[in-house]
Amino acid sequence: MPRLYLAPMEGLADDVLREVLTRIPGYDHAVTEFLRVSATVLPGRSFTRIAPELKVGSRTSSGTPVHLQLLGSDPQRMAASAARLVRLHPAGIDLNFGCPAPTVNRHRGGAALLDEPELLHAIACAVRASVPKGIPFTAKMRLGIADTGRTLDCARALAGGGIDALVVHARTKVDGYRPPAHWEWVGRIADTVGVPVAANGEVWSEADWQRCRAVSGVSDVMLGRGAVADPFLARRIRALQADGTKTPDRDAEWAELSPLLGEFWWRVRAKLEARHAPGRLKQWLNLLRRNFPQAESLYGEIRALKDCTAVEGHLRRHGVPVLSAAA
Repeated sequence: MPRLYLAPMEGLADDVLREVLTRIPGYDHAVTEFLRVSATVLPGRSFTRIAPELKVGSRTSSGTPVHLQLLGSDPQRMAASAARLVRLHPAGIDLNFGCPAPTVNRHRGGAALLDEPELLHAIACAVRASVPKGIPFTAKMRLGIADTGRTLDCARALAGGGIDALVVHARTKVDGYRPPAHWEWVGRIADTVGVPVAANGEVWSEADWQRCRAVSGVSDVMLGRGAVADPFLARRIRALQADGTKTPDRDAEWAELSPLLGEFWWRVRAKLEARHAPGRLKQWLNLLRRNFPQAESLYGEIRALKDCTAVEGHLRRHGVPVLSAAA
C-alpha cells in the first residue's frame, strides 16, 4: 500500500501538534523538527526534548512511529550524535538537507549543502556506520540551492551513502515554499537511485495527491502544511484508495476537530509560557482557514488577543471544549 508520512515542519509541527494530528489515522510515520548538530555532540536530553515520544517507544499515543531528524555539516559529529540517539531506540533517523531558512543556511545546514554532494555522501556514510540496520535511516532533500544542476548528484550521493529511503521536497532552496512544486523531478530522482523515493510539496488535497503521484511516478507522499491545514487529509486519502472520491463534510469534520483543538490548546498551555500560547493557536487556525469557515470566524475573533482567558472564552463560544492548563 502507498505510504503517507507527516513532514517535519520547523516551528509548527512540534510534539504537541504531532500528537493531535496523528490521532486521526492515516500516517505510516511522522518526522520531528530538526535537531541541529553544530559544535558538540548532542546530549540525550536534546533528543527527548524535541521528541518526548522517545520515552514511550518512539510513538505518539495513537501508535504512529516518530523518526528524529538531524541537521548539520560535520560528518563525525553527526555520526556521534546519531550513535547517542540510537541508545534511545528511535523509530527512525532522518537527515535534513531541505531546510531553506536563512539562519540555518548561514551556518551550513539544511539545503545550503546541496552544492556539495561529496559532503552529503560523507555525512550519510558516517551516520550509516552509527545506525544499526534495524533502525530506518532516511534523508530529505530539496532539488538544489538555486537550480537543479546537481540534483541527481546529491541524490546519488545520499543513496550511495547508505540511506534506506529518500524524501524529495520538489523545490529549490530559493523557491522556498512558493508554488509550484516540480514533482517531475521526484520521478527523475527515483529513476536514478536504488532506494525508495517519496514526494513532498504542494499536496493540499486528495486531487493534489493524485496529481503528485501521476506526475512523479512514485507511490509514497509526505504531507506537510497540507496536513496541518486539513487534519483529515491523510484519512481521506486512505478512504480514496479504498472506496473512491468522496466530498468532504466540513461540518462533520469540524465537530470531530473541535475536541482536538481543545486538547491542542491545553497541551500548548502546559508547555509554553502564557504569553506565547495564543500565538501557537493562531498559527494553526490561520492554516485551518483554508478549509474550515469555523476556523476563519474563530481566527478573526482572537487574532488581536494576547490574554489566554479571553482566548478561552472565544473557544468555548465556538463549541471547543477547554480544559484548564493545570488539569
